[in-house]
Amino acid sequence: MRLTRNQLLAALLLLTLVWIVILIRMFAIVGPTASGKSHLAIEVALQINGEIINCDSVQVYKEIQIATAKVPFDERKGVPHHLIDFISPEVNYTAGEWAREAATKIEEIESRGRVPLLVGGTGFYLRALRRPFFTSPPTNECLRRRLNGIRERHGPEHLHRLLHRIDQHAAAKLFPRDWPRVQRAIEVYFQTGRSIVDQQPARPEPHESSGRLRILALNPPRDELYKRINERTEAHFRAGLVEEVRDLLERSFSPNSNALGAHGYRRVVEYLQGLRDLESAVEQTKLDVRHYAKRQLTWFRHEAGVEWFDGFGKENRILASVMKSVFGDPRSK
Repeated sequence: MRLTRNQLLAALLLLTLVWIVILIRMFAIVGPTASGKSHLAIEVALQINGEIINCDSVQVYKEIQIATAKVPFDERKGVPHHLIDFISPEVNYTAGEWAREAATKIEEIESRGRVPLLVGGTGFYLRALRRPFFTSPPTNECLRRRLNGIRERHGPEHLHRLLHRIDQHAAAKLFPRDWPRVQRAIEVYFQTGRSIVDQQPARPEPHESSGRLRILALNPPRDELYKRINERTEAHFRAGLVEEVRDLLERSFSPNSNALGAHGYRRVVEYLQGLRDLESAVEQTKLDVRHYAKRQLTWFRHEAGVEWFDGFGKENRILASVMKSVFGDPRSK
């Protein structure tokens, strides 16, 4: 029986998809905030039998919604999403924890014969999967509460000065306002008696999937990206961002948590604490998010093996270019 041209093309497409699932089946779609990563990832997932693993450090938190840009359920087109909207804002969730859970999800997805898609803009999460951190001691909640109290009373720079007194080597490698990492370095020192820097070379082997991972990054025009960030920030405030944060604070969630300290939230906290007016909160949030987008682009430009696509994820030409790359042989690139 002779096959028609359409039947032959369909068979070829199926064989290509099988080849991807068996031999590659690992992609990451990354880029700056507001670049359309989530939309693009859903369209790609629909075409390659994929499931999405969130790779955004803000979208992991439940109860914060408006400024997180989580895709609503009715817009996910039936594509399963994992590691999203599942951590309490009270928890300071770490990149190491995400990497371990992502590895488990990758195995689960592949066991179903489907393709994992890591999607988000938190490069530190992706690096934690590709180059795992050393196995640090479990969090001492009593010590963490004490350090949280110190930070709330005296600010993050005070924690950095404390770290400098006990571990100059670690302090020299960390920015004074990078309080999550500074605080973790203090915790590790007090829990183990050794510098976190001395322990970090003892890294476990990366998950085997990291060797099959292809990173596809969006690089939209900077002026248009910043315009969209400004418009989206204003839309978040109109949608009730202040009320969302006020509700969390009234329920005794810490204003210094990772969740409420994230871009899009910390200036609202400052407004509610009387530290700035509403107009200032809006404008500073726009600036914060633009700076964050710039840092994301810089981060991914320093990562090895990233393939760039110049545009936004909602553009049809970008989807076409990404699919051409996905279905092509990565060894030829």
